[in-house]
This record gives sequence, C-alpha cells and structure tokens, in this order.
Amino acid sequence: MPIEWMLFPLLGLVAGVLAGLLGVGGGLVLVAALAWLLPSLGVPTSAAMHAALASSLASIVLTAAASARAHAQRGSVLWPTVRWMVPGLLLGGWLGSAVAVRIDGELLRWLVAGYCLVAAAQLLLSRARERAEGPVPRGPGMTMAGTGIGAVSAVVGIGGGSMTVPLLVWRGVAPVRAVGTSSACGVAIGLGSALGYALHPPAGALVGPALGYVYLPAAIGVAIASVVAAPWGTRLAHRLSGSHLKRVFAAFLVAVAVSLALGG
Repeated sequence: MPIEWMLFPLLGLVAGVLAGLLGVGGGLVLVAALAWLLPSLGVPTSAAMHAALASSLASIVLTAAASARAHAQRGSVLWPTVRWMVPGLLLGGWLGSAVAVRIDGELLRWLVAGYCLVAAAQLLLSRARERAEGPVPRGPGMTMAGTGIGAVSAVVGIGGGSMTVPLLVWRGVAPVRAVGTSSACGVAIGLGSALGYALHPPAGALVGPALGYVYLPAAIGVAIASVVAAPWGTRLAHRLSGSHLKRVFAAFLVAVAVSLALGG
C-alpha cells in the first residue's frame, strides 16, 4: 500500500469534524488536498481536479449521513425541508457533474479557488442573529433552490453547506438546525454528483482502482474516517458559538485558495 494512501483517513477526520461543526468547508479542504495528492498516485495531471472533485463528493455521502444522523438524534434535522429539497439536489448534482467533466482541469482549479474565497468572505461577514424561528421551509421554491445548490456543489466538490445553511437561516431556521438539515441534504448532493462523475467521464480517464473519475481508495478512506469524526463536530456545534473557529477556518480557506492558485 503506498504511503500516500495513509493520508486519506486523516483527511477524512478533518472533513468529518468540519461537516458536523460548521456544515461548510470539509469538501473544499478535501478537493485541495486530493488535487495535490492524486498525481503522486498515478492520476494524470489533466484529470486530477476532476478526480479530486469526484472522490470528495463520493466520500461526502457517508460524511453527510454520519453528521445528519448525529444531528437527527438531537432533533436538529428538519425532514420536511429535506424532502422538498432532495429532488432538486439530486438533479442539480447530476447536471453539475455533467458540465464539470467537460470543463478543463485548470479552469476547474480556478473555479474552486474562487469559491474558497467566497466561502471565506461569507464566514467572516456573517453575523449570528437572535430571532424567533419561522415556519419550516418547504414548497417548490425549496426544490428549485436545491437544483441550483446541487449544481454548484458538483462543480466545486462540496456538500452544499455554504449555500444551504445561509438559505435556511434566512428562512428563519435556527443555525444549529440549519447545519443539521444541510448535512442531510449533503447526502443527496453527494449521490447525484458522484454518480454523474462516475458515469460521464471519457473512456480511460483514470487507470487503476476507479469508477469513472471517482478514485476509490480516496473516496473509501476519507469516508470511513469521516463517519467516525462527524459526530465529534456535531457535539462541538451544540456546545460552541463557533465565531472564533469560523474566523480561523476562513483564514484557512484563503490559504486553500492560494494553494490551488499556485498549484496549477
């Protein structure tokens, strides 16, 4: 077993904690790390970004499921909202991956770097507001929003938390419930997107243990470790305000963006 494979579970621990704690960012960290690591394992440089996105999204299925389960046990998942959003998330994830496989890897790298900066700005500028919870968001509008969230998530390799959480908070959902609901939505994003990346790539895009663009050792190694780590992040989310952590993580996202920009 190549020594690099031992890094996949470590990445999974980081992604799992972030998924449970912030509902945002774990996928961005994974994409940047995998884009750097996969070429050393024989993945062609031209396909490294596609493989990083696909493998991140495949692992997010279990990461998000573990986080959602932990949040659900604490009553923090709004299942009616999830049911309305899932059809759109699945469709958007599928369509987004179909578009992404046709985009040059270098352009994808810059798109993900740009999204890292947007997510960092969102974390720095967002302010928690004490307000009474509104009605549970539901209806066709949530399905349409899910389609857009799923499509963007597929292109940048994330579980959608950086879009779903602010949307739900804007609709009057308490932040901790928004994170829990976003985790459940991330399962649908991961499924739709990973299937698209597995089935849409040109023949011979990757060699070795892969399904389409999904590099199986990375997806499996990250997923298994993240299942263990996600409940840790969930427990922290219910205990900490997270304001200082958000600032630190925003700075880290800027570093990720710079790393992607310089890694081309």
